[in-house]
Amino acid sequence: MTRERRSLAENVADNILAMITIDKKFAIGDKLPNENELSANLQVSRTTLREAIRILVVHDVLEIQRGKGTYVKHNPELNERSGLNELSTFQLDVKDLYEMRLIFEPQSAYYAAKRATDKELERILYYGRLEEEKILKKEDRTEVEQAFHKSIAKATHNEFMNRLMPILYQAIDKGVHLSDTNEEMVQNTLNDHRMIMEFLSKRDAEGAKTAMMLHIIHAMRGFGIKEE
Repeated sequence: MTRERRSLAENVADNILAMITIDKKFAIGDKLPNENELSANLQVSRTTLREAIRILVVHDVLEIQRGKGTYVKHNPELNERSGLNELSTFQLDVKDLYEMRLIFEPQSAYYAAKRATDKELERILYYGRLEEEKILKKEDRTEVEQAFHKSIAKATHNEFMNRLMPILYQAIDKGVHLSDTNEEMVQNTLNDHRMIMEFLSKRDAEGAKTAMMLHIIHAMRGFGIKEE
């Protein structure tokens, strides 16, 4: 099914999945809010919500327990684990990981600018602003930075990008821990993320792609990684 022909229920299912995997509002085993509350929160009819829940039940994300409610199912693949998961067990070095980011993430930003729904764009900007707050308060930003890049990948509406992200998290994690001791790199992250968000908010695909590329190149140079 093409992106343009996606039903409202499929988009709502995506939003619920993002609430689980990106926003971390619900964990495995958690019960979802009742139908009235959740449909109001998502601003859709209860009929559409039921259809979205059926989609997620079929995909082993949710399960309906009769007389109890709807719960997040225990599913090892739920957090974007996939057939690529074995790659994440390799001890890839920072250079290799950042090269992977440079190959995939600028184009990811490009497609996100073109394809993101309003809700997905709102989520990206929310995590971008939250990360800025964390940096300025000198608080740990690892999880928020993951959520920022993860929400961009999800907005590409490209399943492979979503499956690839767990591998790229290794680069993001290493980058956060190493760059926090380098004030110039921290400032670059602030400036770069602001630029990425600005282009995304304008749905400027080429601008978002360039901004993401510069962001990753700045990080690589900060780590002394040469582009060969």
